[in-house]
Parts: sequence; structure tokens; C-alpha cells
Amino acid sequence: MSTPPAGTTKKRLFSRNDYLAPLPIPTGEKPCDMLNIIWRKNEVFLDVGTYSIGSAVMMIWLMAMLFMFMYHITSNSIILGGGLIIVGIPICFVIQGLFREVPLPVRFNRQRREVCVPQADGEYWVIPWESVTAAATQHSSVSQGGRVTMGLLVIGFENPDPQAKDDHKHFSMGFNCGGGTSAMALWECIRSYMEVAPDAVPDSRVGIAPYEETQIGSIITDLRKGDLLQVLWGIFCITILGTYLAEKLQNLKLSHPPDLTYPAIIEWSKPLPPEQWAKRSPELEIAIAEREAELAAQTAQEQA
Repeated sequence: MSTPPAGTTKKRLFSRNDYLAPLPIPTGEKPCDMLNIIWRKNEVFLDVGTYSIGSAVMMIWLMAMLFMFMYHITSNSIILGGGLIIVGIPICFVIQGLFREVPLPVRFNRQRREVCVPQADGEYWVIPWESVTAAATQHSSVSQGGRVTMGLLVIGFENPDPQAKDDHKHFSMGFNCGGGTSAMALWECIRSYMEVAPDAVPDSRVGIAPYEETQIGSIITDLRKGDLLQVLWGIFCITILGTYLAEKLQNLKLSHPPDLTYPAIIEWSKPLPPEQWAKRSPELEIAIAEREAELAAQTAQEQA
């Protein structure tokens, strides 16, 4: 499956595609894990998952608050009924998701420069890191309510088996992060881990956090400090954005993220002596150097 080279941007009237890999060159954005896709991180590998029930709950909660506000103002039963349908359908999907097993993460091994991609049938692929494709897609629509923009980060993997059937040749992960710079920042969490260092990306926030870092704990801590603005912001997040329920449901499903238990992958995930670490390809070295020079020139021009 051929894709345009990394750094290519294709714009249309209502859409934009930014191609990020291959080859995985810098985007110029700072790594930001806004969707909590990092499930496990150490010096050898990074586990990335697509299961994000928290963001789904926050989106549904916000829609529910909007319809309740509109109904409170208008007392229109049509708005109430429409809201129940629009919000009720995704609620059913969320409830269904609570009773399903969390999908296994994709594992990026920075020492071997390889990726383990588990499949639903119990198999897995091990592919070269530099063969991974990534693109930030963004689409806009215009209605009476104004312009609405949605986007994804899409990461693709190719089955290394040349004899694989057509329906088993490609696998992709999609992240609803808004596209554009948001998708680039999310992609940088993976790219920077593989090409820079583990410390270059955020630590995993999946699992049960210490009490002072929870929604309620943060509010109480800010209250003791006398930081009224942060207290009001915390209350707003809990009541209007639904972050408390999102946090609890995420803890329920991801307090202990699933691990890869294939015997061969357990061995593959063990650390290697530094002299055995895989190196970048010459093509990637050149591409990164050219991209870093381009970004440096852009920064210098902005500061001039």
C-alpha cells in the first residue's frame, strides 16, 4: 500500500491530509498524549492502545448537558426526544463496551526498531518500525450551526507475510484527536519515543492514579491551597464535562492494562545490550537531518 512521503500535505476545500510516515520524520509538534494512548512505557518498549472510554463518556456527557440546557430554555418536547435518541444510542455502545474485553495494545520496541501488532484471531505481526504509515486527516462540514471540523490520526501496518489473504494484509489504528496539529502531537508520542528517547514522551496515565491526582483529590488539594480559580475549574470539569465519570470508567477498564503474553513476544520484549540495538536506515538519517534543518529555518524566520 503506497502512501505519499512523510511531510506531504494534501489540501482540498473541506479536507486536509498530512502524511507523517514513512519515513517517521519530526513534525515540529511537542508530544502530547491527550487521549491516554500510552498504556505502558519503559526503556525497551511502548504499548499503545485505542481503547478510550473516558473520551467517549465526556463527549456524551457534554451532548447531554447541551440538550438539557436547550430543553430548560425552550421546554420543547421535540428537543428532549431528539436528545434522548442522539445521546441514547452512544450510551448503549458505551455500556456494551464495558462488558467487552479491552483490545490488546500495539507494542513499539525501540531497541529492535520493530513493532508487534496483535490480531483479533490470536496471531501477531512483527514489522519494521520504518515501514509504519501514519497520517493526520481532517474534514470539515458547514451547516446552519456553522463550520464543524473533525479529524483522526490513522496509523497503518502491513502484514509481513506475502502470502496473506487480501482481508489480512493491512491493519490500522484510528484516534479521534481532531486531526491537524493535534494528530501530529499525538503521533509524536510514538515517533519521539522511537527516535529520540523514552523521556521525550509523557509517562502513562492509564490506571488508578494517586488520590491527589484524581478529580476529587485535585479539587480538595486546590481548596486547601486557596486556589479558588482551579477549584471552580475542577467543579466545571466534573459537572459540565463529566470528567469524574470518565475517570472512574477508565479506571474500571484500564486499571491493569492488558499485556502481550505470547511467549516469543515476551522474549522479544526483553532488553538488549546497547551494542545490539538496531540502527536507523541511511534513508531515515538523511530525511531526519533535512527535516530538522527545515524546522530550524522556520523557527529562525518566525523569530526574525
